[in-house]
Amino acid sequence: MVKSIYLYNNFNLKKRHKGSIILIGNFDGLHVGHQRLFQLAKNYKKKYSLKIGVLTFEPAPKMFFNKKIKNFRISNQQQKIKLLNRINVDFVITKRFNKEFSKTKSIDFIKKILSKKLNAKFIFVSNNFRFGNKREGDVKQLIRFENTCNYKIIKPKPLLSKKKIVSSTLIRNFLEKGKLNEANNILSRNWSIEGKVQKGKQLGKKIGFPTANIDIKDYVLAHPGVYAVRVKINKYSKTIKGIANLGYRPTFNGKKILLEVHLFNFSENLYNKYLTVDFLKFIRGSFI
Repeated sequence: MVKSIYLYNNFNLKKRHKGSIILIGNFDGLHVGHQRLFQLAKNYKKKYSLKIGVLTFEPAPKMFFNKKIKNFRISNQQQKIKLLNRINVDFVITKRFNKEFSKTKSIDFIKKILSKKLNAKFIFVSNNFRFGNKREGDVKQLIRFENTCNYKIIKPKPLLSKKKIVSSTLIRNFLEKGKLNEANNILSRNWSIEGKVQKGKQLGKKIGFPTANIDIKDYVLAHPGVYAVRVKINKYSKTIKGIANLGYRPTFNGKKILLEVHLFNFSENLYNKYLTVDFLKFIRGSFI
């Protein structure tokens, strides 16, 4: 049985979580590069008898600073927590990223948060990690304060796949180009979208192929087209195979991105139900 992860939305940690290993990042998609990072953190956990915590931000700073970025996420926040729980992370701090927090001085982030509040012992970051007001802080600054603040910075080399750095950006690029197999390989699972079924025009029902319509919200926009999918209806144990069309639909305000899913041999009412749609195969591009 997998134990439940402890969730924080602030830096006021319980005593048992202070003095832990802290991994800082967005961890969007929790791909194989991230997984290798967490495996390394587990080695430190075993060696030093420490707990593993994740510090992440919501929304992602990139989305906060650039309001034009709408379709960006590989995984939503709930999926990220589930994945972190699956790899036995002890706790997650999801800090609300807003205007006030964005003005935090880098030295205050180091001394007041990482050192005083969290009392972090090992801090895992990527080499290009930036933090603090106007991105003034970097890994070099973190390293300069190692002795003063009694922590050690760990910055593992990035994982390469076919001479490309494994990253969330690479996965987004694969999805946008319809290279689903490549994206799924780097994720080490099928890419999936979670969403609530909305009421559509019911055109599919009239021609004998009822579809479940899902607003993809701020998920990355994969290549518009037709996909083979597998669907889990929340609170149901079984999964159902189907076919899905991802594309633009006209609205009063222009175009809206919609995921339309048809489940094979299934006729129950799905309105207002939450579905998890696993993308198995890209079949063809959209004709629209």
